[in-house]
Parts: sequence; C-alpha cells; structure tokens
Amino acid sequence: MTMTAVAPAIRARLLTPALLRVFVSEFGALTSFYLLLSVVPLYASSIGVGGDAAGLATGALMLSTVAAELVTSRLVARFGYRLVLAGALVLMGAPALVLPATASVQAIVVACVVRGLGFGIVVVVGGALGASLVPAERRGEGLGLYGVVVGVPSVVALPLGLWLTGHVGYGPVFVFAAVAALAGLVAVPGLPGRAATPQQPVGLLAAMRTPALLRPSIVFCATTVAAGVVVTFLPLATPGASANLATLALLAHAFAATATRWWAGRFGDVHGAARLLLPGLLASAGGLLTLVLLASPVAVVAGMVLFGAGFGVTQNASLALMFDRVSSSGYDAASALWSLAYDGGLGLGAAGFGVLAMWTGYPAAFAVTAVLMLTTLAPARRASR
Repeated sequence: MTMTAVAPAIRARLLTPALLRVFVSEFGALTSFYLLLSVVPLYASSIGVGGDAAGLATGALMLSTVAAELVTSRLVARFGYRLVLAGALVLMGAPALVLPATASVQAIVVACVVRGLGFGIVVVVGGALGASLVPAERRGEGLGLYGVVVGVPSVVALPLGLWLTGHVGYGPVFVFAAVAALAGLVAVPGLPGRAATPQQPVGLLAAMRTPALLRPSIVFCATTVAAGVVVTFLPLATPGASANLATLALLAHAFAATATRWWAGRFGDVHGAARLLLPGLLASAGGLLTLVLLASPVAVVAGMVLFGAGFGVTQNASLALMFDRVSSSGYDAASALWSLAYDGGLGLGAAGFGVLAMWTGYPAAFAVTAVLMLTTLAPARRASR
C-alpha cells in the first residue's frame, strides 16, 4: 500500500508591487490630509478672520469631499485609475503650497474645497484599487492591512501637525503637507489604468438601490455618526484638568480601531465578514454608552477602547461584505457608497450631537446616541445573512 503525500495549500500572494504602490499613494495623501485637518482652522483664526471662518473651512473641506465621492466612479470609468488618482493628489498638494501666502477667508475656503475634492477621490480610488489587487480569498486581510496604512496617519499626523506648527510655524507645515501628497505621484505610473473587466461599471445610484450594499453601509454609517460625536465632543465633555484624559481616550480609540480592523480582515477571510457586522455595531454602541460615566477616567478610556474595537471591526466587515457582493465592475461604486457613509456619518454626528447636548447635557446625549445606533440592528441582521 502506497501513501500519497498531500501538498500543502499555497496561499495567494498578498503584497504585490501594485498594491504597495496603492499604499504609498494613499499613505501620502492621508498624511497630507490629517496634517492640516486641525492646522488650517487654527491658521484661519491666527490671521484674524474669526472662529466662524475656521468652522467654514472645515465644513467646506468635508462638503467637497462628499461631492467628489459622488462622481468618482464616473470619472474612473471615463479616464481610468491612474489619471484620476494623479489629478486627486495634485488637488490635495497644490493648494497647501498656496496657503502660506493666503490671508483671506475666501482663499482659505477655496483651498479647502479643492483639497476636499482631491481627498474624496483618493479614498474612493484607494478602496476600489485595494479590493481589486488582493486575492479574493484574502480580501478581508488585504483590506485590513489597507486600513492600517490609512489609519496610521490619523494617529500620527493629526497631533504632529499641531506640534510642528507650534515649533516651526505654519509655512513649513503647509509645505510638508504638500510634499506628502505630491510624493504619491511617483507610485501612480505602476498602477492599473482601468479595472480588468469588460463589464459595464455599476453606478453609485444603482449601488444605493441594492439592499445587499445599502444595509452594510447604513450599519457602518451608524458607527461613523458616533465617531463624529466622539472626536468632536469628548474634549469638550472632559474640560479643564481632564484635557489629558480626552487625548488619552482618543488615542486609545484610534489604536484599537486600527488593530481590530486588521484582525477583522483575517477573521473574516476564514469565517466570513458577515458574522462580524452585528458584534461590531454592539461593541461600538456599548463603548459610547460607557461615556455616561464621564466622572470616571477608567470608564472613559475603557469605553473608548471598546468603541474603537467595534468601529474597526465594523469598518472592515462592512467594506469587505460590500466588495464580496459585487463583481469587480462594482468596486468603484461600493467604495464610493462606503466612503459616503463614512464622511456623511462623521458630519452628521458632529452637527447633530451639539444641538442634542444643549438640551440634555453630555452624559445623556451620549446615551441617546448609543440607543439611536441600535436602530440599525434590523439592517445589521439582514446584512449578516
């Protein structure tokens, strides 16, 4: 009797040169974005145009980001990935070089609008390219790794921009942000020109009308609403001597989200991303609910770890699930819908929570927001099937 040896299964390669080029361009763009996210409003205030202009700058940035996400899939269908991504990196980098010579609110807002357009395109194209360049059987892990690459700038570049401004001034920080975005251009020539499919691209409106895509995006949007609340209002809810507590809690949130986004990808490849969507939502809501205990530093930090973990899991699970439910011709639309849920949720959370907190106070407002998140339990269950 002879024994036949069974060859071990060979895992498909994850880190290809093309995927690494996507990482380079996205890392540069996200570094540029987060370096100036808090610095530009501070600059607007420093040149005497007032706090209203500072808020207007951030609002213009996010509104133009959403507008760009709405049309990116059409731009890619017409011009291809390389040209669209290269243009987006220029849109992010060039205005940063103009800002040091800017002393009017109109010019600052225009620069923010242009950068927002570039940023919106970058995140949609990056997500679609990332999904198309990783093996299907390792897509969750690949998207998790992509999440780490784009998550690190939010942890490092956001505080770094403010620190550098205090030590070297606004001008060098603006130049640094411009170089970070424009440096990504070196990686563009090696990227695919168009999706490797002859099929008709799926439009964003068609994706919105598809329940299999809409439900995960709704669940994810619920968690991003809470994220907008946390990053905007936690420092205000823990003022004075507790300012360091807010910093520590937000760092804990960022690290937990980045780590669990990668873990969720590996888990989802083996067990299915759908199984993670509901637990991620519940963990996020539970972490936010913990903030009713604002008087306890331990509870605040622990709550932000739990919230960050749920947020990271939901990020990866929703995106992987949406890509799994479309062909490669629908990657652009799925990425755009997911990005809209992200940026739209952040904006809604920041805008609506302030009004609510005026009536209820911060602890009760955190509790109400956590309960509102649970209204998406039904679509979460259906999306998990």
